Amino acid sequence: MAMARARHALLQAGLDSTVPLEPASSVTNEVWLTATHVVRVNRRPNQRLRREAILGPSLPAEIGYPMVVAYGGRMGADYLVLKRVPGRPLAHCWPTMSTDQRRSAVSQLAVKLRRLHHTPGPANLPVIDAPQMLRGETLSPVMSLLVALDQARSLPHVDRGLIDDVERMVYDLTPAIEPFDSDFLIHGDLTFENILWDGTTITAVLDFEWSRTSPADVDLDVFLRMCCLPHLHVGDDFVAQTRAEDYAPVPWWLRQDYPELFDVPRQFDRLRLYAIAYDIRDLTMFPPPAAANQLNENHALNRLRRAVVGSSHLDLLDTGAGVV
Repeated sequence: MAMARARHALLQAGLDSTVPLEPASSVTNEVWLTATHVVRVNRRPNQRLRREAILGPSLPAEIGYPMVVAYGGRMGADYLVLKRVPGRPLAHCWPTMSTDQRRSAVSQLAVKLRRLHHTPGPANLPVIDAPQMLRGETLSPVMSLLVALDQARSLPHVDRGLIDDVERMVYDLTPAIEPFDSDFLIHGDLTFENILWDGTTITAVLDFEWSRTSPADVDLDVFLRMCCLPHLHVGDDFVAQTRAEDYAPVPWWLRQDYPELFDVPRQFDRLRLYAIAYDIRDLTMFPPPAAANQLNENHALNRLRRAVVGSSHLDLLDTGAGVV
């Protein structure tokens, strides 16, 4: 059925639907490659790819985003057809890259990321329920987050005391992100799965489904998660060869090349709030089927517990070195 959906997308785009299709590893979408095109199909009922079809043509050329050929489909099976850009996902290349190659890739990423963070968002870009439940256009940026915390309290297997502790943290940390507004874009899902590498050059930054206008350092939330727990941010076929130690220098390299992304007052507090907002959304979307001690250590419920006690992925970073 997945291949049939891809062939239907090619047909609707006016392309040859009988060409060979190669499945590509993806964390969130069905992705298929032809010799000249990429077909992405979103099976969730949120039409995220529609936003990307609107956003793609407005991105600066330096980002390398591929040309949008067609968008269409229906709720629960919308598709995006793109021109294929040379290169493989950086996450797939990373395990065998030399230190010099890795350092060069991060430097190139910093240039592209800085350019993106100075790009105004299109006026017609639809609002999205972002992974971090923070909104700049509401009375308080944490209003949606507070509603979700109330929802989390009523979930089975969730300790109300833990949620109370998290809520107190939210109130304490909120002043660090106020005002929470920006006219400029972030990527929204910045991982090495979404960056193409041809052996010497980053050829493209991809997958702007979660892109929106927001303070630039929101991009550090997913990025630092990836650096600390990279196996959670690669396709299943690459988990076994993905090692956290290979990513350990990456946050420091990015800070050296893009220092202003990190030089924000109360940076650590901001990042803690972003992480809590991300984890609460994850918890309410995927309620725990059992008590915390019976769940995977990286389940959202356990991530929140670690945030409260000070042993989250952010706390694992050496704050003395000035990353966060």
